Amino acid sequence: MKIAIAHVMVDDQKKALHFYTEVLGFIKKRDIPMGEHSWLTVVSPQEPDGTELLLEPMGFEPARVFQKALFDAGIPATMFKVEDIQEEYRRLQGRGVEFKIPPTQMGPSTIATFADGCGNYLQIFQV
Repeated sequence: MKIAIAHVMVDDQKKALHFYTEVLGFIKKRDIPMGEHSWLTVVSPQEPDGTELLLEPMGFEPARVFQKALFDAGIPATMFKVEDIQEEYRRLQGRGVEFKIPPTQMGPSTIATFADGCGNYLQIFQV
């Protein structure tokens, strides 16, 4: 078994696509219209055939409640591994990202947390 698709719930797919591509630097992999929304995925430019991140629309009320509870508690919806967290922190700050938690040592990892503007906190980490 392999992980092919992971997802993050977003309140606005167009806004999410902009943030995840133009700000974070992922590339759009799929954009398949499905009525009001799309099957919309992004991938890492370093692994264009790797795991896809589905920018999943919020069409299910319990999902909205769950997303809000995670956000209110400051819990990231997902995490992305980076090679140099200080460099990535500076790059994202330069693109207007405001960090809730700047790079912080947590055991053997360093983490940093920020909002995606679509209802989620995201975390970057370096091991």
